[in-house]
Amino acid sequence: MLRVTAAVLAALFGLVAGASAQNYPNRPVTMIIPFAAGGPQDTINRVVAQRLSEILGQQVIIENVGGAGGMTGSRRVADAAPDGYTFGVGSVGTHAQNQTLYKRPAYNSVTDFTHIALMAETPIALTVRKDLPVKDFKEFVTYAKANQSKMQFGSAGPGSATHLGCVVLTSVLGLNITHIPYRGTGPAMQDLHGGRIDFLCEIINTAKPHIESGAIKGLAIMTKERSPVLPDLPTALEQGTPNLEAYTWSAVFMPKGVPDDIANKLNAGVVQALKTPAVRDRLLGMGAQVVSEDRMSRQYLAQFVKSEIEKWAVPIKASGVTVD
Repeated sequence: MLRVTAAVLAALFGLVAGASAQNYPNRPVTMIIPFAAGGPQDTINRVVAQRLSEILGQQVIIENVGGAGGMTGSRRVADAAPDGYTFGVGSVGTHAQNQTLYKRPAYNSVTDFTHIALMAETPIALTVRKDLPVKDFKEFVTYAKANQSKMQFGSAGPGSATHLGCVVLTSVLGLNITHIPYRGTGPAMQDLHGGRIDFLCEIINTAKPHIESGAIKGLAIMTKERSPVLPDLPTALEQGTPNLEAYTWSAVFMPKGVPDDIANKLNAGVVQALKTPAVRDRLLGMGAQVVSEDRMSRQYLAQFVKSEIEKWAVPIKASGVTVD
């Protein structure tokens, strides 16, 4: 009798779960952005969320939960109920770099999440104060090696993409330069304007208007290829420095244990949003390039996160930088 009851209960559970997935979502869903409102990651993900609301037929409510290099918000995603109504976005900082950078990361990026979809990649540019006496990246390298003891670089905070971008830069060039962390990109950029710091490794969509206005100088794109957003800005590779890559990416994650049907439905919605021409154009205008469709699968993101953790562990360990 107990066996029959267990079988019946299992069947009923399956029917309920199937119906739940079929009707998902039947109420608003929450997207947690683990960064402050108005920043580059926030702006990119809001564009996707707006279109995703239309596709899902339910409002996507955005909740900004900053702190600890994005780990506070990402931890909230990991701790949420696995029912599909809370998901989050992550970046190279929140789901790859912090696994090595922090002595005690708040979660395991591989095992504590359901991986949904990789969305876009955004390069980082080396920007310097406008009165720094260099005109290109080669001159910057020469100047920095001669003046590193008195130079300072800024970042949006320990463990941020801007911080790790400059960690990679200084590691590759063999420099020892003082890091000045700020509470976000805004104040760091203000001090770069004012000449109170020497350089900032900034996400390209944030750096673009400041470079174009002449308030700061852009010296190099820190990826293998130039960005269509600033096509005249050469890469560090073009200027004689190989193996210098710094970028961020945007991806969608759910809590561990979300039923596959629900996870697959959200993946399909995200992919449809990213294939929308208006969304792609808006993201490109911000410097974010939508990844190819073969890289948007759940399986790809799961493997991609593992490979990114391994990739970034090398320069982080070599630099000796850690965060408590």
